[in-house]
Amino acid sequence: MIDAHFHIWRQADLPWLVGPMQPRIFGPYEPIRRDYPIEEYLADAVAGGVTGAVYVQANWAPGRAMDEVRFVADSARRAGFPVAIVAYADMLAGDVRPALDVLAAEPWVRGVRMQLHWHENPLYRFASAPDLARDPVLQRNVAALAAYGWSFDLQVFAGQMEGAAELAAACPDVPFVLQHAGMLEDLSEVGITAWRAGMALLARQPNVVSKLSGLGTFLRKNDPAHIAFILRETVALFGAERCLFGSNFPIEKLWTTYADLVAAHRAAAASLPEADRAQIFAGTARRTYRLT
Repeated sequence: MIDAHFHIWRQADLPWLVGPMQPRIFGPYEPIRRDYPIEEYLADAVAGGVTGAVYVQANWAPGRAMDEVRFVADSARRAGFPVAIVAYADMLAGDVRPALDVLAAEPWVRGVRMQLHWHENPLYRFASAPDLARDPVLQRNVAALAAYGWSFDLQVFAGQMEGAAELAAACPDVPFVLQHAGMLEDLSEVGITAWRAGMALLARQPNVVSKLSGLGTFLRKNDPAHIAFILRETVALFGAERCLFGSNFPIEKLWTTYADLVAAHRAAAASLPEADRAQIFAGTARRTYRLT
């Protein structure tokens, strides 16, 4: 099984960890406000049967994207995990290609994430503006990823999905990985309807796949029924061959174990054909991140 979303956090390189705990989208995080080395990740993941993992950038201090990649690559050399890295690059820079050239020095890099999610609730807000996906500079820089064979990890809320679909359409040669199955945070009928409509727009773009990860973020618990709902809806729109599992560890470590998290996702997918389950838990990640 491929885990296509986990983080190794290193306290010394995240200045916000050493001061007062700052509000975060996933709530209080004191138990994980420390180093999370690869050895601990492997101890967490072994019960889930993980055979490969993709590291997704964890927002080190500005200007230290390559330091983050080197730190994770050192873990890969030492432990054989992760098998690929999604790095950070400023996609609003005038020309991102020099930064991409630096990142390309590490062969583990397979993609880039710059979080675009913006919300009216400031606790859920990360990006500087709601419509960055429509920014022509960002679109040009994301399109440049095609020359490197890299993907773009796309993180948006439902209200931003129309612009995100436009971004994917503008960059047809770039694979997009929708983070956390579109970050459904409003479970009202209106909220679910808006999320479903936005997901349908993204699903119409053949270069977008959806990551089934971080589904406990807003509930702050491992809820098998909620996971089953998200998985069912997402697979219906994207097809299993365009869905992939991700743990979002160590964030989900706040409220569950790795084994229980995997069990909830496996139970949610249990009614699908074996071939579909194989896509969700390995095949889609292997193709998207070009894993051997």
